[in-house]
Amino acid sequence: MAKKLTKALRGKRRWIGCICQDFNSRSELEKHLSELPVKIYDFENDKCIIVVGLTNYDSVKESLSSGRVISQTASGKIRLVRERMGFTRRPRKR
Repeated sequence: MAKKLTKALRGKRRWIGCICQDFNSRSELEKHLSELPVKIYDFENDKCIIVVGLTNYDSVKESLSSGRVISQTASGKIRLVRERMGFTRRPRKR
């Protein structure tokens, strides 16, 4: 029997809240960030939240220090990044 994939065994990640300047759509932002090993999680009102693996975190954080996308905050919990960036909470679909 295979070992159960527990929370401790899953890949670690960090959530980064960023200010995005001059992007009209999510797809435009995805094209801009396609070179980095990140995934866009939320995008609204010139702000975005991206998720990155813990192993790539330092290099991604450094590359987002200047340019059109600038990191503002980061955490291991998305709830904290949403609060700090002022995102509206969307209801869960059940």
